[in-house]
Amino acid sequence: MSHLSNPIATADQVFTNVTNNVLPLELQDSVRFYTARLTQAAGILLRLPQSITAQANVLLYRYWLVDDIMRHEFSDLSAAVIYLAAKISASPRSLRSITNVYAYLISTSSTLSGTTVPEPDPKSYYLSENTYITKRNKLLHIEGQTLNALGFNTHVALPHPLAITYLQTMDVFTSPKTGKEVAKRTIEYLNTALLSPQMLYLTHQPASLATAAIYLAARDKSVRLPECEWWEVFDCEREELGFLVVGMGSLEGVVKREAERWGKEKGMISRKDVREEMWKMGIRNENEVEEPLDEEDELNKLLDARVGA
Repeated sequence: MSHLSNPIATADQVFTNVTNNVLPLELQDSVRFYTARLTQAAGILLRLPQSITAQANVLLYRYWLVDDIMRHEFSDLSAAVIYLAAKISASPRSLRSITNVYAYLISTSSTLSGTTVPEPDPKSYYLSENTYITKRNKLLHIEGQTLNALGFNTHVALPHPLAITYLQTMDVFTSPKTGKEVAKRTIEYLNTALLSPQMLYLTHQPASLATAAIYLAARDKSVRLPECEWWEVFDCEREELGFLVVGMGSLEGVVKREAERWGKEKGMISRKDVREEMWKMGIRNENEVEEPLDEEDELNKLLDARVGA
């Protein structure tokens, strides 16, 4: 049964990671939400199966559980993790494709924020050959650090297949139309939970996540499930089910809160944005030094400018 379960983070691990972090809890939540959302958007543009994108987000959260959340630029870490997740799957993607997609997503032309861009400017997400090589090397370096932090354990069991099996077990598909609606809603809850700052995929097993998503989907679609405590059949206690139902149902509030903090037009945040927010809050990490200029980046810019001239 090991292929159906994941290594679970204990409450002590999560608490220690959160409290030892330099960032206030609300900024940690912002970083996790925006980076997970960026990963999801990149997976769509790269035409990756949702299972690979989901695995990438789980690996992303696992990495942050053991390493400093501010160590790498958030978008770079997202790109490196999705490259890793795709590489070990049946649907690998080239680094060039990934860097192009991320250049677009973090550009001013990106529609990730949900706002309408009148005329996208290709120059805002163009990658020169020199810039691409620099970015490629950086992503490969981050990939190695991520694998090392994870102990090279990239196994991720997802709740999506279990959810469909559970629905079949409870004869929800007796009515094809209703069954499809409940199944679709269940998968939507599971995908949305990947964006949760509560790190639900790290603290609960796939069986429990699938059970909670089914409970919420059936409630939304007014579908009657067995009168008995059916969740116990799927190895989910009542208290755990209640916690997950609240957690999965709270994402709408998280989205509104982040939009109020950063603005609705903000598609992605950076380490610079987070540092500026910390200064506004009167928080300054005395041990943190300003990032040195990347000499290779600066050289590439000079070369690009000379070629353009």
